[in-house]
Amino acid sequence: MAVRSQLLDGSATNVLDTVRRLGFLQLDPIATVAPAQHLVLWSRLGSRYDPAELDRLLWRERALFEWDALVWPIEALPLVRGLQRRWRTSTHYNSERWVRSFLAENRGFRRYVLRELERRGPLLSRELEDRSAGERERHRWYGPRKVGLMLTSLHLRGEVAVAGRDGGQRLWDLAERFLPHTEALPLRAAQRELEARRFRALGVRSTREGWEAHPDAVGGEVPDRVTLLSPFDRLIHDRDRAEALFGFRYRLEMFVPAARREYGYYVLPILVGDRLVGRVEPRFDRRTGTLEVLGAWGDTSRLDGALTGLAEWLGAARVTGLG
Repeated sequence: MAVRSQLLDGSATNVLDTVRRLGFLQLDPIATVAPAQHLVLWSRLGSRYDPAELDRLLWRERALFEWDALVWPIEALPLVRGLQRRWRTSTHYNSERWVRSFLAENRGFRRYVLRELERRGPLLSRELEDRSAGERERHRWYGPRKVGLMLTSLHLRGEVAVAGRDGGQRLWDLAERFLPHTEALPLRAAQRELEARRFRALGVRSTREGWEAHPDAVGGEVPDRVTLLSPFDRLIHDRDRAEALFGFRYRLEMFVPAARREYGYYVLPILVGDRLVGRVEPRFDRRTGTLEVLGAWGDTSRLDGALTGLAEWLGAARVTGLG
């Protein structure tokens, strides 16, 4: 049920329907093999998945949109607008308190950014001046400039939207200009709806008394299909759930010092049918067109097939490190 609900049984047919079924795609800039959102779609659609299709749905057709490092179907916009209210009203979490404090201390900076986007947008962050108040301490992700912090804060609140990409960098515009008008769900209703969509996408969830299946979940034998999973794939995103369901302990170790890693930097689980049987650490060198296998563990008897499909999709000229 878990594998079928996540469309990892070979039943996925196109990008839009897949995102709708999954509820959202997580974005991540690490591209040791390929960005997370593309790997997730490849795992389901195989070599016929064209990353340009995701861009088309996001920026031309606007059937999808970005918010909070996730890609959502446009039908989820009322839900997302409801979640954005939390960033405007709540101070429960440190991050929420920080955003509110940052905006309160930078009212003039906020007005400048919104005015420039209205007048000249869409814009890259580097096309905006840093007019922030306070010291120029270096931020972990954004460096000494606080333009990115301002744009992210306004984005979380629903005031600005990601309107495109330029070489991987986000183009920003006013949300009211880029996204269609829609009413927002009340926050609690949005949270309930999000949980309902997550349950449907996962197929099964743990309870105090065992496991609960979603009414739409379909069981039965899963085709004997092999693929590799992104570390951010929803089938394994909840590590404890994955271990309880599959007996497969998985941790992403890219932030673990190399000497302390059990496996590797960016390791992908191997899914065969409805079993997680092993793991592999591939790395794609785009300059040389080489897909290199740095390590493999567990049952790797079907790994060649998975890597062949991955190499075909990536356009790799060769696969090295096997055997």
